[in-house]
Amino acid sequence: MATTNDLKNGMVLKQDNGLWTVTEFQHVKPGKGPAFVRTKLKNVLSGKTVDKTFNAGVKVETATVDRRDMQYSYLDGELYVFMDPSNWEQTNVTAETVGDAKDFMLEGQDVIIAFHEGEALFVELPASVVLTISFTEPGLQGDRSNGGTKPATLETGREIQVPLFLNQGDKVKVDTRSGSYLERVK
Repeated sequence: MATTNDLKNGMVLKQDNGLWTVTEFQHVKPGKGPAFVRTKLKNVLSGKTVDKTFNAGVKVETATVDRRDMQYSYLDGELYVFMDPSNWEQTNVTAETVGDAKDFMLEGQDVIIAFHEGEALFVELPASVVLTISFTEPGLQGDRSNGGTKPATLETGREIQVPLFLNQGDKVKVDTRSGSYLERVK
């Protein structure tokens, strides 16, 4: 148990028969009336986001979440296999739990997996990853009809918009949170 004064981003709460991650919080002390905490919570399993307001100092139930450094090994049918580098123990995670992270994972990629009572909740990637462009059309000089970008397919199969000067085989840094192009990597 913790109080609303202890809330931090990334904390996992047990609320309304589910697990919710605190994505934003703000302590508000109005000039009139008691203080309160305004939060934005994201359901760990469904991804649904809700706004919830708590009175200041109210006790909230926290969930014990174990975050472990893991390494993505391979895809086995519908299950993604991850290995714990400290003891080589393998863990199978469903495609539903991995979610959009699959678009940015290569074999050997380091990730963080959050576990609650032995069950994998979600996979966290680094803020950015370096991937190779597997296919893109050549950019034409002077073609600015779509803001100077063109579609490119990455080695994981994800399609993103990249600048016209990039070609097939180029390495690019991609933001894993938004899926957008950041920069070319030499």
